[in-house]
Amino acid sequence: MIYIALLRGINVNGQKLIKMAELKTMFEQIGYNDVTTYIQSGNVIFTSNEKSVASIQENIKKSILNHFGFDVDIQVLTSERLKKIKENHPFLKGNEDQLKAIYYTLLAEKPKKELVDELNQLNQSSEFFKITDEVIYCFYPNGYGSSKWNNVFFEKKLKVSCTTRNFNTMQKLVELSEKLG
Repeated sequence: MIYIALLRGINVNGQKLIKMAELKTMFEQIGYNDVTTYIQSGNVIFTSNEKSVASIQENIKKSILNHFGFDVDIQVLTSERLKKIKENHPFLKGNEDQLKAIYYTLLAEKPKKELVDELNQLNQSSEFFKITDEVIYCFYPNGYGSSKWNNVFFEKKLKVSCTTRNFNTMQKLVELSEKLG
């Protein structure tokens, strides 16, 4: 199967530095194949015969701790799941000319309903988000950097770990995974 690992918070502001060549080698050493990394933010495409996403996630998490000496939150998705998440963005249709405004905040676990309801009351007219069980679909017409609705904000409000990727990264990850298929 083809998988994508999304690492949270590496190579940001000089923290949790991991060279992609070293990360690729580590993935290969723990038994994964066809390993490709994409940009420095921690996106890894690979194949494995292992069927359990949870097992793969735990294996990678332990290996990063052992190899690099720090803990990293990781989300592993199948290529099919990633493609479906990318395509299901509710703000994509009609905003094809504003792809820079399209973001995906992937949730490590399903947030509690009461926290989602509370957060949904903050939706504005200039920026939008839609929360599902596994992803927050975001539309930032003024840019991600100027929004208060960033990854840390969502983590604090929903009390779950999450990692954010822009449209271009999601598109490239889908393309790279399709090359392996």
